[in-house]
This record gives sequence, structure tokens and C-alpha cells, in this order.
Amino acid sequence: MNKLISKIVAGLVLSPSLATAAVPVADKADNAFMMICTALVLFMTIPGIALFYGGLIRGKNVLSLLTQVAVTFAMVCVLWVVYGYSLAFSEGNAFFGGFNWVMLKNISLTALSGTFYQYIHVVFQASFACITVGLIVGSIAERIRFSAVLIFVLIWLTLAYLPIAHMVWAGGFLAQDGALDFAGGTVVHINAAVAGLIGAWLVGKRAGYGKEAFKPHNLPMVFTGTAILYVGWFGFNAGSAAAANEIAALAFLNTVVATAGAVLSWTFGEWALRGKPSLLGASSGFIAGLVAITPACGYVGVGGALIIGLIGGVAGLWGVSSLKKWLRVDDPCDVFGVHGVCGIIGCILTGIFASSSLGGVGYAEGVTMGHQVWVQLVSVVLTMIWTGVVAVIGFKIADMLVGLRVPEEHEREGLDVNSHGENAYNQ
Repeated sequence: MNKLISKIVAGLVLSPSLATAAVPVADKADNAFMMICTALVLFMTIPGIALFYGGLIRGKNVLSLLTQVAVTFAMVCVLWVVYGYSLAFSEGNAFFGGFNWVMLKNISLTALSGTFYQYIHVVFQASFACITVGLIVGSIAERIRFSAVLIFVLIWLTLAYLPIAHMVWAGGFLAQDGALDFAGGTVVHINAAVAGLIGAWLVGKRAGYGKEAFKPHNLPMVFTGTAILYVGWFGFNAGSAAAANEIAALAFLNTVVATAGAVLSWTFGEWALRGKPSLLGASSGFIAGLVAITPACGYVGVGGALIIGLIGGVAGLWGVSSLKKWLRVDDPCDVFGVHGVCGIIGCILTGIFASSSLGGVGYAEGVTMGHQVWVQLVSVVLTMIWTGVVAVIGFKIADMLVGLRVPEEHEREGLDVNSHGENAYNQ
């Protein structure tokens, strides 16, 4: 008997596959890949969104916009490690996680998320939360109080972003329903766009809107921000594969193809409508394609990605030209017209082009295209309703506490000097 036991033990020691089968091991390549992707997504907000939005608004308000993006970025990072990550990704119910990971307690230094360390997952997901909040700022720029922005972010992050992230990416309600959202069509883009739209309505139009010319003050800044966002988006989409694998490669390629298609469809569409193609239009086409492919990039084939990009470019152009007028909203950075419209389009088309018959990776067993499209629609509608209600609550509370809007004389003179005591350019 003793000899038999000795042989069994020796066999286990000499057989790496058996000896290590029950012990998860961190993959160095995946760890490096995820840290690079995380840095790229952080780069999208600081400086990507800051420069893109900063160039779109008037020069007298550019520093206020940059300050809002920078400080809300820091605020979200702090809230994320205090309770955000726990409520979004720890075990809980269908809508919220629990408090097991508050201040990241109970997460050891060697804890893994798949094949990479969980601490990297914490930061990767924090970068998504940061850019989502940063997107909202563009809808309410040039007239909102800085203190109101901070109050709103605290409420909205807690009651909108965290539960929707849990529902989609942490086994919550929408995940259980089978919703497909690879990198943030609902969690990031629709979520932020609807909140921004509500904010733009509640804060009201800028003084002189519709009577004065409101033009981007620095198009080279807009293009620089666009270029940074484009490069950073590969961390956003490829990183959502959570490993340096074939799905990351698919997401990477699809991001290139869809974005190129959207730039062309937006540019030629604008050329036909207005007689001239513009740099602003091409830059907007980049963002439209990136947004549209985000929920689909790891599920659809290259042909599907191209079609999604082509449709996304036209849809974004319609969103910032026709839909914006119909909604009668002053959205200075066209957050809803691009991120909302293209996010919705991308989520729905994911349900179609994920089909293996159209070159995608295929549906879950027993799921038909009709059912998947229905599930995608449900996820879009639920996200819009949830974030819309929370946005109303958040802005109303901020209004009661400090007031949403700066005085008109401050708005006329500019928020840079009146809210922050600085000027971006020598007068």
C-alpha cells in the first residue's frame, strides 16, 4: 500500500498537467497586454476626450471643460476603489453587486481575473467608468456650475453606471438575458449619451444659442483629440477580450475596418448634403465608427464590421444634423447624436451580424437571430430608461443644492475666468 501511494505521489509531481490543474496561473503575456490596454483607455480620457471636446467649444470656456474632465476623472478613480468596483463586479443580485470588495478588501495581491491579476481588472474597468463620465460633460459644457457637475457625477456613477455595468458584464440581469455588449455599447455610450441629453435639456440652451454663431474654436485640437481616441480605442475594444488571444485580434481588426467605413460614409454623406467635406466631419466619422463597432467588435466578422461602420457613419451624420434639431437640444459636443445614435445602432446590429451565417462567432446554443435582436433591443431600452431616470434625479438634486447654471453674465464672459480664474489664451 505504501509503495502504491508513493507511486501516485511521484506521478503527480512528475506530471505538470496533473500537479497544476487545480491551481490557476497568471499568464505574463495577458498581464502585459491588459496593462497596456488599460493605459490606452486611460489615455482616451486624459487627454483624448479633453482635447476633442475642448476644441469643439468656444475659447472662453475651454479651460472649464478641461477642468471638468480632469477632476471628474480623479473623482471616479477614488469612488471606484472605495465602493464602485465592488458594487459593479462583486457577487450580488441581478442589478447590483455587493460590498465584499469595498476599498478592495478581500482581494489579495495574487488574486486573478481569468489569466491576469485582479488588480489590473480593477484599473481596466475604472478606465471605462472614467471615460463614460467624461463623455457626459460634453453635453452640458459652457453653462453649468462646476460644483453641480461634481454632485451629479457622484449620484449618477453610483445609481446608473455601477448597476448597468453589473447587469451587462458581471452576470446581472442583462447578462442572464443573453445581451451581447463586448466593450460598452450600453454600459458606456448609450448610458452616457442619454444622461448627457437629459442634462442638456435640464440645464437649458446656452445664452445666444440659435441667434449667434457657435463654432469650434480649435479644429486642430479636435483632430488631435480624435487621433488619441482612435489609438486608445484599441485598448478599449481589444482589451475587452481579457486576454491576448484570437478574439482580441478580431476586435482589433474590426475596429480598424468599421472606423474606416464610417469615416468614408460620413465624409461622402456630408459632401453630398453640404457641398464640401470637412475635417470636423471626418473626425466625427472616426468617433461614429468607433462607437458603432464597440458592442460588436468581438462577435462579428470583418464583413459585418464594415457594414456596421458604413451604417454608423450615416447614422451619426443624421444624429448631429436632423435629430439634434428635432430634439431641440443644445448639445455642444453632439454626445447623443454620435454616442447615443451610433451606440444604439451598434447594439442592434450586433444581434444580426453575430450570426455565424454572416461571418460572426455565432449565438448561444438554441438562440435565433430574431431572439438575439429582441434581447439587444431590450438592453438598449432598459439602459435608456434606467440612466434617464437617474440623470433626472442627479441633476435635480444638484440644482436644489447649488443650482445647475452659472449666472448669464458669467456665461457671456466665459467660464474660464469666472469659474476658475484663468484664461486659455492671452487676451
